[in-house]
Amino acid sequence: MPREIVNVQTGQAGNQVGESFWRMLLAEHGLDDDGHYQGNDPLQLARVGVYFTEVESSGSMDKYVPRSVQIDLEEGVLDRIRSGPLGKLYRPDTYVAGNSGAGNNWAKGFYTEGAELTESILELIRRQTESCDALQGFQLLHSLGGGTGSGLGSLLLSKLREEYPDRMLATYSILPSPKVSETVVEPYNALLSVHQLVENSDMTMCIDNEALYDVAQRTRKIKQPSFDDLNNIVAQVMCGVSTSLRFPGQLNGDMRKLALNLIPFPRLHFLMPSYAPFYDPKARAFTRWNTKDLTNALFDRANLLVACDPRFGRYLTAATIFRGKISSQEAEQSVYDLQHKNSSQWVEWIPDNVSVSLCSVPPVGQTQSATCLANSTAVQELFKRTLTQFSAMYKRSAYLHWYTGEGMDTMEFTEAESNTIDLIAEYQQYQEATVEDEGEEYYEEEAEAPAAGEFDEAE
Repeated sequence: MPREIVNVQTGQAGNQVGESFWRMLLAEHGLDDDGHYQGNDPLQLARVGVYFTEVESSGSMDKYVPRSVQIDLEEGVLDRIRSGPLGKLYRPDTYVAGNSGAGNNWAKGFYTEGAELTESILELIRRQTESCDALQGFQLLHSLGGGTGSGLGSLLLSKLREEYPDRMLATYSILPSPKVSETVVEPYNALLSVHQLVENSDMTMCIDNEALYDVAQRTRKIKQPSFDDLNNIVAQVMCGVSTSLRFPGQLNGDMRKLALNLIPFPRLHFLMPSYAPFYDPKARAFTRWNTKDLTNALFDRANLLVACDPRFGRYLTAATIFRGKISSQEAEQSVYDLQHKNSSQWVEWIPDNVSVSLCSVPPVGQTQSATCLANSTAVQELFKRTLTQFSAMYKRSAYLHWYTGEGMDTMEFTEAESNTIDLIAEYQQYQEATVEDEGEEYYEEEAEAPAAGEFDEAE
């Protein structure tokens, strides 16, 4: 029985990443652009139900329809998907579009324009979940810099948490880049969204455009990467994360197993994704990767999809997912070697902090690949960066009238700021924690307790 996932994509970035993701899924499961099966490998259809609903049609071949909802507050992007190559793939009633757009304003997405659409969106999602046998959870694709992805995305997240409290909520969140900025009010939108993500999401994969540009230019040697190139990189990671659900393997992992192994404390669920191998298509015939190379590449900064340096923090946990003909002993040995070689980069109070999943089906056109989700304290760098920009503008009350005009209270900005400061402090606390610190305090308390008792008796 498949453990189904419902895909929710909001805003321009979410819908464009989603399109690349579905295109890659179709290729992996041997389906054409209309959702008809064209492959010849029985493994492709064994668990296709994780992301697709099978529709039986009399006379012609069965059609596989994505279990997905496409949402935007303006119609342009959704119209492009409808008229594009995947237009006939999605169910026609799964598009929800507003008329006026969110205008890069978080408050419009969360309070006014977005709030008007939530009931119809939730009704659509309800319809998708009712046809599931064993719903695993939801994945939300959105960016945090604009208005729709951040505002309406956050609103949907809180509604889904209310309505499906025991289901997994994973988000692929595109954060503002350190150097490349699309809009002036990005720090406001991003921090207000992080405030919601801390409370309502189970796993947040942090992605940013600058790191994607680096991968595309330096490693894949694309001189001027388009958004399509960047979205393909994200789609590779998304397919890697869900691979154990979709294909059988020696060591299985699903969303719940991943979250259980990766998240030692509920608020610290912001993960850094990486993928290997990334290479120049021209040099592909001349490169050969073994398991050790794949593992080393996963923990190399050049392969990260988010612009922060793991050397400035420590890894709390990590999950590696290997695809292709890789023996479990090889995978586990290479991870063990890497940990011992760089033992100072891992916290010592979680002994076996890397989980390994293996899947025998490689991605299309490759023999082996690996995906990693790392929970590192270095991710605080992202929040610090956004917080600095946020505080500089908020101090002068710049742009606030656009938000308060939509019915927002300035208290929310203060709350979001303090929540992010707390989050950074938590990451820092666990980065500095050692086994000895905790142990000594505990033993001192133990030693003091009986001493106090003896004193009472003497009296």
